[in-house]
Amino acid sequence: MPLLHISLRAGKPEAYRQAIFDGVYLALRETFDVPEDDQFMTITEHDPANFRYGASYLGVARSDDLVFIQITANDTRSVEQKKALFRRIADRLGESPGIRREDVFINLVEVARENWSLGLGVAQYA
Repeated sequence: MPLLHISLRAGKPEAYRQAIFDGVYLALRETFDVPEDDQFMTITEHDPANFRYGASYLGVARSDDLVFIQITANDTRSVEQKKALFRRIADRLGESPGIRREDVFINLVEVARENWSLGLGVAQYA
């Protein structure tokens, strides 16, 4: 049950943003075994004054096309699955909408299963 928050600079067309949703979702299905229709995602666009990044931190040459992807998910995946997810997201977003690997920034936040309520005020995984 991942929850995604995606941030990028404003100005990309809707098809570009939808391709990000689709690519990340498919990568999650392929590497984290996320069920069909388990899609809870937002994209937030920022003007240049409200979007800052290290252009070369850790030797990665980032551009203004940088996309921040924060994924909150259950703490149940192996290190190998996490690495596979990161690679697959970068691959898929490179294919469509054409984002350079250097511009795919991913942060995985892991939580205990009981920390979710998917509606109705019920802790479905507890």
